[in-house]
Amino acid sequence: MVRFIAFAAVAVFAFAAPVCGQEEDISAIRARAEAGDASEQFDLGARYVMGEGVVEDAAEAVRWFRRAAEQGQASAQFELGIMYLHGRGVPQDAAEAVRWYRLAADQGDASGQTRLGFMYAKGRGVAQDEAEAVRWYRLAADQGDASAAGSLGFMYDEGCGVPQDYSEAAAWYHKAAEQGNPAVLFALGAFYADGRGVTQDYVTAHMWANLAASRSIGEKREAAVKLRDAVAEALTKEALAEAQRRAREWNAGHPHDQ
Repeated sequence: MVRFIAFAAVAVFAFAAPVCGQEEDISAIRARAEAGDASEQFDLGARYVMGEGVVEDAAEAVRWFRRAAEQGQASAQFELGIMYLHGRGVPQDAAEAVRWYRLAADQGDASGQTRLGFMYAKGRGVAQDEAEAVRWYRLAADQGDASAAGSLGFMYDEGCGVPQDYSEAAAWYHKAAEQGNPAVLFALGAFYADGRGVTQDYVTAHMWANLAASRSIGEKREAAVKLRDAVAEALTKEALAEAQRRAREWNAGHPHDQ
């Protein structure tokens, strides 16, 4: 989760101090959380999820997320939805997850909107409704959420909840590619190889397929390698070198762990 990844990065520095400093920091956070500070309640919940400065405790994380969520804190509502979806610290309950995702989504939280779209797309905790999934994905994607953009691209690609439109799918896949999702990179490789929704371009197809292969494992990597190598057969030595140069350049600007 993006929020927890960011939290963990901060924690590397926040908890580099001696143990006594850690205890004081947690005590101060807990005191503010107990006093009703929703941001600190969310922070404390996140720490219990990660086991940062406290003993990892999913049930305690839920307790603090709930206190913040009940005050309308969208981030806490989203995380509470995650806990219910996966049954962490609470009995697994997809319908309850949907309820919390919706509360976050209704406040404009892009992560909540994306996850609510997923729940509608899969029919988890709510009746399956692909058009409604598209609506929520679009709201999040319009805010720049790369995951939602990729999902929206897929919906247009497959004609789920919207008329099939490869040009629209390609446009959303391009926006989602910034996140480096291997499935999106592979889709772009296939689109450029086939000239689907874009002008056929084997150099660009090779670049995207090469990037997908470098970020995939198992069968997905094999599929990306197969596409990359098939496209390579249509390229001159110079064109292949250009495709590889573009892939290196793109990779340099998009680290794998971003």
